[in-house]
Amino acid sequence: MSTDDTITIYDVAREAGVSMATVSRVVNGNKNVKENTRQKVLEVIARLDYRPNAVARGLASKKTTTVGVVLPNLANSYFSILAKGIDDIAAMYKYNIVLASSDEDDEKEVAVVNTLFAKQVDGIIFMGNHLTDKIRAEFSRSRTPVVLAGTVDLEHQLPSVNIDHSAAITDGVNVLAKRHKQIAFISGPLIDDINGKVRLSGYKEGLSSNGLTFDEGLVFEANYRYKEGFALAQRVLNAGATAAVVAEDELAAGLLNGLFEAGKSVPEDFEIITSNDSPIVQYTRPNMTSISQPIYDLGAVAMRMLTKIMNKEELNQKEILLKHGLKERGTTKGL
Repeated sequence: MSTDDTITIYDVAREAGVSMATVSRVVNGNKNVKENTRQKVLEVIARLDYRPNAVARGLASKKTTTVGVVLPNLANSYFSILAKGIDDIAAMYKYNIVLASSDEDDEKEVAVVNTLFAKQVDGIIFMGNHLTDKIRAEFSRSRTPVVLAGTVDLEHQLPSVNIDHSAAITDGVNVLAKRHKQIAFISGPLIDDINGKVRLSGYKEGLSSNGLTFDEGLVFEANYRYKEGFALAQRVLNAGATAAVVAEDELAAGLLNGLFEAGKSVPEDFEIITSNDSPIVQYTRPNMTSISQPIYDLGAVAMRMLTKIMNKEELNQKEILLKHGLKERGTTKGL
């Protein structure tokens, strides 16, 4: 056997008494192998528990048929549905994916991306709440293609798939402005472009188009956690708000339960529109009205875009915006 514990194609060939080329043809399903030879090679593969090395197999073509997928939080249903869309299309095009979580930590994010580059992945799909200068620098230095899924790039450097987050928030404000003058905006950290620039801009546009004045005291930021939404409820009420557009479903669920804890009824006393239409919106009572977006499709389209780039095909569009809508449920009195 080989000098280390790894079984190689050479070991299989020697044990089966055939050439390495014959083993390779069997492994790759080439029909140009005699049946008795094929069976002999398969028997040795099973006995030695040989597992073809994808990296070694890709050395000649410079491809590993592996795609790295970076997401900020594995437990967040929005990103897990996105990842499912990526995985399904990857499988269709015979790519394997390697999932890596940055745990919403900027330093870990850089380390995770560099680890994927070191694994010689053929491409990366990046999902994050913002693009730091450090992560941009890593992407610029590498020749590995990168596509953003559900991540905003205001510098328009990288291919991306999103919805129009600004217009979506404006749509939510337009609904609430029919019945409310004091509408809160609750989002993740405003340092993230998607919140502090894109969504906040949509919120301001919605207020302006309905003749309402922007009040900084009605803007709240928190981490994307249920308990933070819960803790915000009393502050939102103290600010005089009677409705809110919330940028993330877990935050919205926390706010909803915090309002009940404070003795408020939803939607009678307070109306809520959330943003992702993830499964969380149906876990609450009442179910939450939400901006609807094709989360699975965001991942699927991003993966298809990446396959085109990896195969040197031309992209018709570098930045794709998918359609969004509004789904009425029990946290509003009507659309």
